[in-house]
Amino acid sequence: MKVIEILNFNRELLKKLQDAGIRLEDCRYVDLYSDYIKLLEQGEKVSYIVAILSDRYSVSERKVYDLIKRFQSDCKMLAV
Repeated sequence: MKVIEILNFNRELLKKLQDAGIRLEDCRYVDLYSDYIKLLEQGEKVSYIVAILSDRYSVSERKVYDLIKRFQSDCKMLAV
């Protein structure tokens, strides 16, 4: 299957995700955010969690903070 075929098949879904403010690369970090929530519920401090996740997922601490902020934000209302 060609890239254009996949894009064409999923065009409507991709457009809705984009309109909602969701970035395509965000799907890589769903597990990171799930781990963040688990550690937070266990009572760990945010700075400790960020350091652990940064190492575990090989991203910068700044990236982890940005992802947490983005995943906790509401979708754009026009798209929902």
